[in-house]
Formats: sequence, structure tokens, C-alpha cells
Amino acid sequence: MSLELLSPIENEVLVGFSLLPKQIIGKNIQLHTLSKGLPDLKGLQIAIVGLEEQRNSFFPNNQYNVNQFRRAFYELFPGNWNINIADLGNLPNGENVEDSYFAVKEIASHLKQMNIIPIFIGGSHDLIFPIYQVFQNLNQLVNITSIDRSFDFSQEEELISGRSYMSKIIMEKPNVLNNYTNLGFQSYYCALEEKDLMNKLYFESIRLGKILDDVSLAEPILRDSDIVGMDMKSLSWEAIADPLKGQPNGLDSRTICSLTRYAGISDRVSFLGIYEMPSTPMMNQLLAQMIWYFIEGFQYRFSEHPVLFSEDFIKYSVTLSDQTMVFYKSEKSQRWWMELTNDSHLDNKSKTSTLLACTRKDYDDATRDVVPERWFNAIKRL
Repeated sequence: MSLELLSPIENEVLVGFSLLPKQIIGKNIQLHTLSKGLPDLKGLQIAIVGLEEQRNSFFPNNQYNVNQFRRAFYELFPGNWNINIADLGNLPNGENVEDSYFAVKEIASHLKQMNIIPIFIGGSHDLIFPIYQVFQNLNQLVNITSIDRSFDFSQEEELISGRSYMSKIIMEKPNVLNNYTNLGFQSYYCALEEKDLMNKLYFESIRLGKILDDVSLAEPILRDSDIVGMDMKSLSWEAIADPLKGQPNGLDSRTICSLTRYAGISDRVSFLGIYEMPSTPMMNQLLAQMIWYFIEGFQYRFSEHPVLFSEDFIKYSVTLSDQTMVFYKSEKSQRWWMELTNDSHLDNKSKTSTLLACTRKDYDDATRDVVPERWFNAIKRL
């Protein structure tokens, strides 16, 4: 089993721990250490796994040491959490990149079977690919959300790297990708051909400026996501306090923490990956706080669904000029969903319906006889 390949947390991370308060996170989660071995996975809800694979990185010479993050994370104080968390240590590089992919897939699959959410930290963004393969093996449709400055497609079908892994995913058979969404893209990092492909496949994207203006636009996207990948090249240099390793425009530290909390609070997100970290002291602190916010969001998951808990929802039927749309609003969380109906079958009894997370604005648009863009793209994908 690939879990046996995980190396324990280095002792240097734990130096001086006895002098720190007993309430800190590091003293209230299970740790994979040389003396204690790998923690018992039974009953775990969240597992942190460090990744060292950098050979397909956009910056292959920028080796991030996950242990630097650990010290910053362990010293934080937890919220009012009732969550079983473990740090399982690091996955060393395989003999080749494919070996690393196989090990990540094995670990991800095993943890998913145990209903444990892995947080993969480090390595390159293409390590989302073996996580996608977990859903392939299950023949289960999957929604991927990437927080990235670019779309990560390539015109070379056989190439897979931190900059082109999405091409590999959409070319793989069987294809179980239901939707891919990019949050925070910057047009000057995206080729016109990539934008055309996004449109042709009815995938979704929200530009950096819109996310910075209103981060809540990302909440419905993340609520419907199964895999969330965060590429830290999307950060501005102010967020990591290093002009040499950042970029003039990008996500700020507050926004990236908000996005991570939305991912945690999503009832569907079962994998989180954070990749392509620049090696700076500020990055260590920011990453620690991002993981803190993900766990905080997980603590407050609503576990709500309009079909399952209809008495806690208000149903709205909106008549447009050519159709009727159905919306649901949760009285508990004030979140919105809209109904998608696949009526392509001749037999009305064969119609199938599903729900798509949305915003109040989508409902307001429908009342003005404007079809919401999310609804249109989802119907086209169906």
C-alpha cells in the first residue's frame, strides 16, 4: 500500500514543542513521527499529506519544503473544532513521475474509501491528475475547480506538466469530467485557443478582477466541486511578501483564505490540493492559515440538500418567456440552488433532474427573463 511509502515528520519540526501551549494544533492532532509510526486512520476526517514531486512543475527548481509550513501550522490555535485530524507526513518522489502519480492515486483512493478528506500540500499542479483517476476508477462524474492564473491546457496531447495537465484529463478515456471551472484567471496568461476550448466545452471561469471585487461569486462553484486545486502562482507578490517570487497582479491573502474556507464548507469537496508554493517565510504562514480556514469551514458544513430536506427550503418557480425555472433557497444558510432537467428523452417519465448551486443574482436574473449563464452551460454539458 502506498501509505507505507509516507515518510514521517522530521524531528526538527517538533523541536521545542514541549515549551508551547497545550492548546496548539500540533498537540491536538495525530502526527506521523519516527517514534509513533503512521497514525490509525480509523475515525479520521481530514489527513494532511506532503508531496515532494516537482519534476513537472512550472518552476522545477523551486523546491518547497513542506516542513516549513508544518511548524507555522502546528503553532496556531484551533477553532471550536470537533474534528479528527492527522498529518501523515510526506510522499517522497517515485523513481519517475508516473510512479509518483500511482502513489498519489493509491493514497487518495484509500482515503476516499474511508471517507477521509486528504489535503495534499506541495509539488506541482499536475498532481491533480492522479486524484481525477480515483473518480475514473469509480466511474463517477467529477467537478474540478482550479484556482489558477491560467487554464492549464496545451495543444500537445501527450504533454503533461504543471501547465498542461487539463489536456491530459479531457483526453483520458473513460472521461468522467462533468465540469471544470477556473477561478481567478488572468487573460494575458491564457492563449486564445484555450479560451475557445473553455467555451466549446461549456466550462466555467471567473476572472481575477471579479473574484477580488466579490469573492462570494466563487461559493456556488466550490459548493458543487469534488476536487479543488490551488496553484499558488495565482498569488500577488504582496501575498507572499517577495516581488522576485510573485507577480504584479494576483489573489491577495484575504481572498485566498476566503476561497479555502468556501472549499471547506462545501458538502461535496473531498480533495484539496495546494501546489506550486514559492519558498518564502510569508508563504509558510499564509499556507498555515489557509489550511486553518479549510478546517474551520469543514467544521461548519451544513450537510443540506433541497431534495433531502425539503421542509427547510423555499421553492420558487419562475416563468420565463420560453420555459419555467425552479429555484430553492435554504432557510438555514440562505444559499440557493436551481433545478436542471434533462428532457431530451421522448418519454416524459424518463426525465431526470439535478440541482446546481447558484446565487441570489441567478434567481433575480431569471425573474427578469434572463437565463443564468451557469444554468445555460450546465444544460449544454448535459
